[in-house]
Amino acid sequence: MQELRKFIESRSIMNLLMVAVNVIVFFILDFSGNTQDAQYMAEHGAFYLPYVLEYGEYYRLFTCMFLHFGINHLFNNMLVLVFLGETLERAVGKVRYLIIYLIGGLGGGLFSFYHEYHTGKIAVSAGASGAVFAVIGALIFIVAINKGQLENISGSRLLLMAGLSLFQGFTSTGVDNWAHVGGIVSGFILAVLLYRRKQKREVGSFIEF
Repeated sequence: MQELRKFIESRSIMNLLMVAVNVIVFFILDFSGNTQDAQYMAEHGAFYLPYVLEYGEYYRLFTCMFLHFGINHLFNNMLVLVFLGETLERAVGKVRYLIIYLIGGLGGGLFSFYHEYHTGKIAVSAGASGAVFAVIGALIFIVAINKGQLENISGSRLLLMAGLSLFQGFTSTGVDNWAHVGGIVSGFILAVLLYRRKQKREVGSFIEF
């Protein structure tokens, strides 16, 4: 039991759990229907503004975070999450990581909600990218206050990746880029509130040699 506890504490369990949930949900839906069909995805929890406003189905802001349109959509999000999520969880701890992932993902969904409501550009949307960008936003803050470096992640590389991802989203069709923007903003703010730098131990007594 003690060995199991040490193993769990040494691993990024929450990040692996989020990846596992996304993968499991995808394959359950993909085996029972077409995950690239908008109607099918809307029937199984994807975000669709008319359903939220007319029927009060606000839970879709949460459930849509664990749905993906096809295997490529899933793979792209999980690939980024596997590498960056582990680093974030080691930096902030399991509980704070989960807060950033879930609340940051909801923040991305709210940005998307606001944009669709005010522009009238309505579409069925789903994906973990809001939460993934919340992870990126949190890391941007944490890397910045750690003098531009955290483990093997540099601030310049992280900003370049975020910038290119946002640019690709704004110049492509079928991408809910407002969820990306909302995720980054939410993740950054949450990191400001939750992250505490580890303090170096004070030097005690000394010996001569």
